[in-house]
Amino acid sequence: MAKSFGISFLILFSFAIVETAILSNITILPAVPDLVLLASVYISLVNGRGMGEISGFTSGLVLDFLGGAPFGFNCIFRTVITYIAGFFGGTINYNGFLIPFVIGFIATLAKAVLIWIISLFYTSVLNYTIFSLPFLFELIANALLAPLVFKLTGCFKRQIALHSEDGR
Repeated sequence: MAKSFGISFLILFSFAIVETAILSNITILPAVPDLVLLASVYISLVNGRGMGEISGFTSGLVLDFLGGAPFGFNCIFRTVITYIAGFFGGTINYNGFLIPFVIGFIATLAKAVLIWIISLFYTSVLNYTIFSLPFLFELIANALLAPLVFKLTGCFKRQIALHSEDGR
């Protein structure tokens, strides 16, 4: 489990660096695609709820340290999303294009709803609008990039999986 967690953490950290250091500095993007969310959802689908909540929480911590969000903000909704995604790990075939596209779309919608709910409690800190151009861009970008992120993260499936597919 330590090896699986370590490699998963390196993958999530790599996506976080790309997201915060490169994509956030491209000024023509209305919003930054959430590659870390997609990678942690993939890890959750591979390993189930337990590893899902661990990957969601640690990816949230990394983004809280690298970004300017209040401490714990990213942890809350990422833990919930990846925990729920872990329920579907054994039942969904997440290979191909269409299913990852739908998963990325749903995960981004869930992120928006959870952030909106959190913003109701912290109105002075957050002002999040679901019906805006940046959210629409993020929704479409995450859905389109989900198959690519799933494929890239899938290259390490043997290393991040807690249990091998043949049951050993």
